[in-house]
Amino acid sequence: MPVRGKILWIAGPTVKAGGMTGAKMYEMVYVGEEKLVGEVIRLSGDNAYVQVYENTSGLAPEEPVIGTGGPLSVTLGPGVIGSIYDGVQRPLDRIALEVGAFVKRGVAVPSIPLDKKWRFKPLIKAGAQAEPGTVIGEVEETPLIKTYVMIPPDVKPGTIRYVAPEGEYTVQETVAEMEGKDGKISVSMMHRWPVRTPRPIKRRLDPVVPLVTGQRVLDILFPMAKGGTGCIPGAFGTGKTVTLHQLAKWSDAKVILHIGCGERGNEEAEVLKEFPHLTDPHTGRPLMERTVLIANTSNMPVSAREASIYTGAALAEYYRDMGYDVLLVADSTSRWAEALREISGRLEEMPAEEGYPSYLASRLAEFYERAGRVEVLGEPSRVGSLTIVGAVSPPGGDFTEPVTTHTLRFVRVFWALDPNLAYTRHYPAINWIMSYSAYVDTVAEWWSKIGGDWYDTRAKLYSILRREEELLELVRLLGPEALADEENLILDVARMIREGFLQQSAYDEVDSYCNPQKQFKMLKMFVNFYEQALAAIGRGVKIEDIRALKVITKMLRAKYMIRNEELEKFDELEAEIRSEIEGLKAEVPA
Repeated sequence: MPVRGKILWIAGPTVKAGGMTGAKMYEMVYVGEEKLVGEVIRLSGDNAYVQVYENTSGLAPEEPVIGTGGPLSVTLGPGVIGSIYDGVQRPLDRIALEVGAFVKRGVAVPSIPLDKKWRFKPLIKAGAQAEPGTVIGEVEETPLIKTYVMIPPDVKPGTIRYVAPEGEYTVQETVAEMEGKDGKISVSMMHRWPVRTPRPIKRRLDPVVPLVTGQRVLDILFPMAKGGTGCIPGAFGTGKTVTLHQLAKWSDAKVILHIGCGERGNEEAEVLKEFPHLTDPHTGRPLMERTVLIANTSNMPVSAREASIYTGAALAEYYRDMGYDVLLVADSTSRWAEALREISGRLEEMPAEEGYPSYLASRLAEFYERAGRVEVLGEPSRVGSLTIVGAVSPPGGDFTEPVTTHTLRFVRVFWALDPNLAYTRHYPAINWIMSYSAYVDTVAEWWSKIGGDWYDTRAKLYSILRREEELLELVRLLGPEALADEENLILDVARMIREGFLQQSAYDEVDSYCNPQKQFKMLKMFVNFYEQALAAIGRGVKIEDIRALKVITKMLRAKYMIRNEELEKFDELEAEIRSEIEGLKAEVPA
């Protein structure tokens, strides 16, 4: 029997209910006559504190609170891809068709279409042994994504007694029957899973494959691995949203989940307006055919904002378990943490630093720990990955505030956005001095197949940028005249690297995406130029003569002029660099 209690008082999104003996932590409940969705977040005797995921204005004491007996869960099955959800997986696009653009309270619309028929193709035969995660069939959900129908993770192993023939079925119809320790179990194309519970796996694998984003400063200097974790902190206007859009559009992940957890309404509206019209650059198909959007603006209920990252993680793990590489981007975890702070305040909990709850760090850890490259359950054997990248919006760009500092404890890639770079129109505004990646060594072997000396060449380019930072301090104190020609060369080449390599236009047809082969060619070109120019200065060539080389302009324009499929032009440019520098050497008296 479901637990049934009554509202005692309401404080914003938090409701205290009495008579809730038998309720469980994180149990999903229906609140009030309109049956608003809520979740138990604290128990005290027979009283329960409920976090309501809808507007609570108009609720009154003595209205009923009804328990469901289960935790807040998502519905998984065909129909998820291409959907636009709120923080608790209510389909905003389908709700709009039923009740209009303004979502009314208590609206109940299935998360995935229950009446739509999908063409099911069996991949297993009756009599076969099956275990959690075993694939029994497939559905072509979109032209880009095949959804594999799997035995749910919480079912015990058994024997398949029946498999439906190929044909069209709804997600609720039985497509297989299995007999095991739990007795006879009917398997449909959908199942439910608690959002706060990570889906089980066989084992974790090392993050040795890079997530190729097509952005040079990310892939070369601070690479992300598939199954890795990263954050993009930055002040307002530094380009967090555009960077996340570039990751969603160009990265080589198969499935994209974009979570807007509390962004401003105009920014989230831009996402909802732009994404359905984007084209997947790898296939030419609409990008939404491999994307799921979770939209929560800052004026939506804070409790739904708090749940949104768990909903996104549960959906992402579902596609990871199919063997796909999944990228989850959250914009931004600062707004999520603010929702956590507000809920904690309603519960009258003792605040920690800057008013955030003392468990902020553990909640962030729970979220980022769901990333990983893993061998998933079931047969056939599959490897999937879930990469999590969270944007952080520290007030005033202060990286010492609690959300940023705690996030840095749990992520291994730090892409720091610099307002000074953004104000000078240097995009992506990634600060190469503050940023870091712990995956450089793990992905080096993969990159060595693109270019054998990638690791050493990258280190040389990075050392030029680090040395520039030191020399700029001298220039500020003593002026450029105090530097030797070799040191002035470092400043010149570092400027060339910034303008010709690190800067990248998201709106240029050629420069928006740079494949790994072109990235390595460009990396090699700038490093080789520096080494050859340094050797020329050692032979007596003046720095002014090197600055006057005509090939420098071509090097800076190469990112726009040479397409990904025209890499042979870099060999011609390298030959031109050698020719011009050798010409300068020949003019120096012996």
